[in-house]
Amino acid sequence: MDDAPSRKPWEAFRPDGVIIFSDILTPLPAFGVPFDIEEVRGPVIQSPIRSEEDLKALYPIDLDKLQFVGESLRILRKEVGEKAAVLGFVGAPWTIATYIVEGGTTRTYTTIKSMCHTAPDLLRGLLSHLTKAIAEYVVFQVEAGAHCIQIFDSWGGQLPPDMWDRWSKPYINEIVSIVKQKCPQTPLVLYINGNGGLLERMKGTGVDVIGLDWTVDMADGRKRLGNDISIQGNVDPAYLFSPLPSITEEIKRVVNCAGKKGHILNLGHGVLVGTPEEAVAHFFNVARSFKFDTKANSSPVGAHNIVA
Repeated sequence: MDDAPSRKPWEAFRPDGVIIFSDILTPLPAFGVPFDIEEVRGPVIQSPIRSEEDLKALYPIDLDKLQFVGESLRILRKEVGEKAAVLGFVGAPWTIATYIVEGGTTRTYTTIKSMCHTAPDLLRGLLSHLTKAIAEYVVFQVEAGAHCIQIFDSWGGQLPPDMWDRWSKPYINEIVSIVKQKCPQTPLVLYINGNGGLLERMKGTGVDVIGLDWTVDMADGRKRLGNDISIQGNVDPAYLFSPLPSITEEIKRVVNCAGKKGHILNLGHGVLVGTPEEAVAHFFNVARSFKFDTKANSSPVGAHNIVA
């Protein structure tokens, strides 16, 4: 491969969409939840919210504390010009709440799931506060230059579907409603890790694009969601460790299953550590090789055509 490792990803691969390297927990200190990142444990919140008194420590989001995010978006927008879509992203209220209640990452979610039954009013108060803060943060990113916003309810898939309906969906609905009022031209993408049991429910949030993880068959996902909403994904990130011809075949399979309209080709999750850069470049080259007849109401695969 050429000297791609010494260049920025945008310069090396020229994707149709670029995103700031950040974290869904970035805005927490701006509304009263400081945290640390430990090498082994990951994010650690020293004062988790588990009581009404804890909840009182929160305050409205202070966007002045997030100016570095806005500045990063403006720099990125200027650098890519109109050659790519600039993507902003936020965590969904339920997912953010799991960290705040559990005190960090968890595999069981027992504390917050118990709170659904033992302190529902407390949890609703927390989720409502997060919803207002996240909605403001979305608008802030759009005003700073983001063309599109991805909402990551990463741990929404840890809830049974009826619980997701109760504890996640209403708050995502509210964010979508606020953003659509203030930024009606901004497409919204919703992604849930492990979303096979939630696809139809995700569509009901009013977002423009549903991200599929790699555990959902693309053809089945398209059939379940219909053709009136765009989909994103969903090549297994582990495929990028395969021989290049195998990667090509999988990309072709996913594209064919998704159909020629309303598909943003992507991985089903993030790029794994150690992924060969040659494979990443190959992914983009194969994606660019597809040619669809735009006169037939189709569009090229690519994130810049966010809602195809």
